[in-house]
Order: sequence, then C-alpha cells, then structure tokens
Amino acid sequence: MRMVRAFSAALLGLGLAAAPAAADTSPSPSQDGTPAPTRAGTSFRTATEIEQGQRATASGSTGDYLYWSFPADTGQRPTVRAMVKLPDAHASQTWQIDVYDGLRRRQACRFGAQTRTAAADAASVELACALRTVRAWSEPWANDPLPGTYYVRLTATGVAPADLGLPVDAEVRAGSQDVGGPAAVDGSLAEPLVPGIATKPEEEQRDAAVLAGLEPEDGWTSGWWSDRWVWTAVGGVLAALAGVAGYALTRGAGRPARVPPGA
Repeated sequence: MRMVRAFSAALLGLGLAAAPAAADTSPSPSQDGTPAPTRAGTSFRTATEIEQGQRATASGSTGDYLYWSFPADTGQRPTVRAMVKLPDAHASQTWQIDVYDGLRRRQACRFGAQTRTAAADAASVELACALRTVRAWSEPWANDPLPGTYYVRLTATGVAPADLGLPVDAEVRAGSQDVGGPAAVDGSLAEPLVPGIATKPEEEQRDAAVLAGLEPEDGWTSGWWSDRWVWTAVGGVLAALAGVAGYALTRGAGRPARVPPGA
C-alpha cells in the first residue's frame, strides 16, 4: 500500500507540474528570448513578424485591418488561431481571419472557423484556419502553399456603424505540424517566397538580407531531402536480406557428389 500511495503521489506531482497556468495571458517570448510583438501592421508591407509558437497581441479599433506574418517551410501544415476581445457593449459583429502566401494569394482553410459571428454583447470571438501542407514545388497555375512568408489578416467584415472605432484586443498564434515524407514532391523553388528576396544581390540573399527577417529555426530546406530517403534505404536493406534468406532456404544441400565412370 505504501508503494501504491507513493506512486500515486508521484503521478499527481508530475501532473501538477505539467499543467499550464490558466491565468497566464501574457504574450509568449520568442526562442531567442526577445518579447513577443504587442502591435500589428496595417498592410502587407507593414505586417508584424512573429515566429511559429509565439502568441502575439495587439490593440486596435473595430473596422481596422490587422496584419501579421510568419515563416512556413516545406512539409509543414500551418494553423493560425486568433481571439478577439470585444468591448463591453456592442451589436452583433462578424470577424474573419485570412491567410495569404508569399505571392499574396489567399489560401483556403482545410478546417477551422475562419469566419464567426459574435452575438451582441459577447465578450470575445475565436477564429482558426488550418492550411494545407506546404509543398516544395508546384505548377505555376496551381494555388498550392509554397515555402516562404505567410500573412495573417484579421478584420471585422460585418459591423454596425455605431460599433466602428470601438477598441478591441487581439491575440494571434501560428503553429504547424511537420508532415515529412508523405508530402514530399520532386523539385524545389530556387528561393523561398520571402519579401525582397528577388531584389537583393546573390551575396545578400545568402546572408538573408531581405525585408523579412524571420525564417524557420533550422533554416529553409533545399527541397531535395525528406524522410523518404530513409525509408527507401531501409526498404533496400530489407529487400537484400530477404533475397539472401530466400536463397539460403531454396538452394538445398548443394551439388550432388560426382560419381566416377564405371563405378
């Protein structure tokens, strides 16, 4: 019984230690320790850069366009979530979150409440948009997500005239799921779709001296590597072992002994 109680107490302690603090609403810092952004841009060119995993905040007015940007690389499935804290008294409002790729093409959401209507006097409204998998290469006519900078636009699309200009607070967080080899394709882009990458000399491009200063933690992938190479090598080794085992099982006892003539 003592061992059971001790084990239960240890599990309870681990659960309490792993549980997040529910009252923590402060923006999460970036991986290098710098504080998360507390403002949003008003256009594509002034979009505030955030890293994946950061929870950025911003204050604005109902009717404003709020812009953020984040990097997404090959094999990732980005998901953007937003929460808008509405004023105490307001009429019914419809809010919408849109995500654009580096070519400023609006990307479709696989799932998530991209548009949601907040009832009158509702305290907040939550939105989400889960994108398709970012591909290393695509046909020019396709609208597939490609590696580079992605833009998030948050705005109210249906607002009563009396509610225009009321103060609101927004929280945005971008994350992604690594898909890996199942989403790998042959081919890759010459450069990621990052603002300013084509207007800089080649030396500055290698130094990432472009308008967008954020990139994935491990840098941009070249597009040729994926875990399909690992599975291909493993499959080749298993095939070779199966061939050796099959030969050993079917070769029998070897060649029969040679009988001399006239014996």
